[in-house]
Amino acid sequence: MIYWLLRHWIVGPFMTRVFRPWVVGLDNLPEHGGAIIAGNHLSVIDSFLMPLVLDRRVYFLAKSDYFSGTGIKGRLVRWFFLAVGQLPMDRSGGEKSSQSLDAALQKLQEGQLIGIYPEGTRSPDGKLYRGRTGVARMVLDARVPVVPCVMVDTEKIMPIGRRLPRVGRIGMIFGEPIDFSRYYNLEGDRFVLRSITDEIMVTLNRISDQEYVDVYASSVKARVEAERKALAARR
Repeated sequence: MIYWLLRHWIVGPFMTRVFRPWVVGLDNLPEHGGAIIAGNHLSVIDSFLMPLVLDRRVYFLAKSDYFSGTGIKGRLVRWFFLAVGQLPMDRSGGEKSSQSLDAALQKLQEGQLIGIYPEGTRSPDGKLYRGRTGVARMVLDARVPVVPCVMVDTEKIMPIGRRLPRVGRIGMIFGEPIDFSRYYNLEGDRFVLRSITDEIMVTLNRISDQEYVDVYASSVKARVEAERKALAARR
């Protein structure tokens, strides 16, 4: 109820007028049944803009930090993210990350749409980075198709570090669904997991104009942060 109120009467109409999204390939989304929407990730606002053009509800995996704030502000942020369909994703690895993926898997088994960013974090510079294999595990466990989605220019209206978005037009391109049924029952093969992930990233790269870099975005961010700290220490 809260989701539909925000989507259709409060946040949705406002954001649609402000950002005037253009869309290509919307008919590639299935009308029924579970599916994974795998996208590039340019801005924190991606997860709020993409659902505006869909008739179906989509759940996103969002970093768990958004759900762990304290005080009134922390509770409001947590309520808002849950209300608009965000699921907490623990990125620390191990059992906690596995539990986060299980929550998304349950939604897929219920016939829902799950949005996921295979890069694992926002691109630090607008380039497309190597995907993580968590998306492949979900594909094989849930046995659902993958719909590639490319967000366009969202990093221009809300780059990393900016608290409020600028006014500007953004776009979305939905590619044809990818069927990975040929890999079913091979969940334990790490080469299969990498192959599925790489195929998704190649598809995203093909339908976008982003430069592809075969390293993890998190590694690039860590290196940049280390260089920043080293520079600060020398001053």
